[in-house]
Amino acid sequence: MAALELGKMLVKSGKITEDQLQQALTVQKESGGKLGEILVKVGAVPDENVISEFIGKQLNIGAIRLTDIELNPDIVKLIPDDIARKFNVIAVSKLGKTLIVAISDPNNIYVLDAIKFITGCNIQPVISPENTILKAIEEHYDDSGGLGEIIKGMSDELEVIEDTEDDPSDQDLQSQVQDKPLVKLVDGIIAEAIRKGASDIHFECYEKRVRVRYRFDGALTESAPIPFKYRAAIISRMKIMADLDISERRLPQDGRIKVKLGGRAVDLRVSVLPTIFGEKVVMRILDPKSLMVDMTKLGFPELALKNFDRAIHLPFGMILVTGPTGSGKTTTLYSALKALNTPDVNIMTAEDPVEFNFDGINQVAVRSEIGLSFAAALRSFLRQDPDIVMVGEIRDGETADIAIKAALTGHLVFSTLHTNDAASTINRLIDMGIPGYLVAASTKLIMAQRMIRKICSFCKQEVPVTANILDALQLTKEQAKDLKIFEGKGCGQCNNLGYSGRTGLFEVMPISTEIERMVVNGAATSDIKDQGVKDGMLSLRMAGLEKLKLGITSLEEVVAETAV
Repeated sequence: MAALELGKMLVKSGKITEDQLQQALTVQKESGGKLGEILVKVGAVPDENVISEFIGKQLNIGAIRLTDIELNPDIVKLIPDDIARKFNVIAVSKLGKTLIVAISDPNNIYVLDAIKFITGCNIQPVISPENTILKAIEEHYDDSGGLGEIIKGMSDELEVIEDTEDDPSDQDLQSQVQDKPLVKLVDGIIAEAIRKGASDIHFECYEKRVRVRYRFDGALTESAPIPFKYRAAIISRMKIMADLDISERRLPQDGRIKVKLGGRAVDLRVSVLPTIFGEKVVMRILDPKSLMVDMTKLGFPELALKNFDRAIHLPFGMILVTGPTGSGKTTTLYSALKALNTPDVNIMTAEDPVEFNFDGINQVAVRSEIGLSFAAALRSFLRQDPDIVMVGEIRDGETADIAIKAALTGHLVFSTLHTNDAASTINRLIDMGIPGYLVAASTKLIMAQRMIRKICSFCKQEVPVTANILDALQLTKEQAKDLKIFEGKGCGQCNNLGYSGRTGLFEVMPISTEIERMVVNGAATSDIKDQGVKDGMLSLRMAGLEKLKLGITSLEEVVAETAV
């Protein structure tokens, strides 16, 4: 019901005056908001229940004051958490096969149909204020609801595909993937992952079951299982969303999905891979809300941050960030570029793929299949008058050669490699065919990094320092006399993982005059690392021990992610 129409009806019925309506409309025009809420704020009506009761009479559906009744938790849970929160609805009572549902927008036929299918009940809507329903939802649902409830509520009468050895036909899949319950299930999988802060969704087919897993803070956790008979239809639905070919089940495919949840846009990078029991789908969630591009909040120790910040503000040279996939290299580079992104600087990047968009930075997506490789992009960049260049990864000697020449001719170059530590990066470049003297002259700083999970602050507890712990850390009792070790026991705040959030471990090695001399003379990697430590560098293990002593992470994380 439109605000102006509602206002006129309230005036006509004597609930408010014309002056009160005009005052509320003026406030709405200036600051936004719903007319009912504004009428309460300006004192025209005592509370929003008056508005709801009036609308209920006009629509002949009835109204309810949720604050005056006690809800049955079993009845409330008939509607899945995700549906209740998304559409602001809550189950009030059940009479036979009729479920009475409080809703703030009774004209939303879609959600009423969805609830009817999920619950198997006839739905009788009653109107109630949005804020009242939201408060009731918060009181009666915990934060762990969602996908399991959606799957549990799906009707057994829905036959998406037959559970047979034969693959469903393309025609069958085209018709089935549009079914509202199936759409809702796929939407529920994605929405739950985004809402809980997952970085990836894994949908996997096995001989007699399918599995959904979410990756939280680098670790995979299993979600509610999906009925086996839905596997092909769900995969096809995901492929349609990503604009992929649902008839192609023999070759890998890649695509993207853009969704909107909670008022923000989220990109999903989709990878489909054929396996012996069906296709596996992995969705990488690229949520701008989860991207941390503030260098001061990534977990740098003070000296390491000072050295890194000094290096990225040099007028030319090459800065390399190394580490395995998932170690946060891209986030670190984005943080550096954000700090350098000013109107007087031309920044160009070549990425595979472009994960996040930044205003003021010229980003190019590498496409090797058409000849747009990192080397080709970098070669073109040098004809675009760049000040700063970022190459997503140095994979071969050609890319390394162009990057080093760019660094030597007045450009600041950022890139990544897959090496275990900072010192071994030098020999990796030399192995690619770059002379040592060019590596020494062009490289200004090398940083190795890892991502480790942080202990959940809500369930953090101290554990005794045992002989096994000392042995794992290679510390004596004397060295560990003041050492305190913590771990998380698991709680609702951290999905019972004991960890919440991640931080970085950084091995920052500026190329000092002494290290430069050692590189030219062909020194061993271990000697270069030792010199870096003499210059003040913390190795990854040393950085991990510092985080352990501060109670930020656990022993398991330090041992798993670092080597002595």
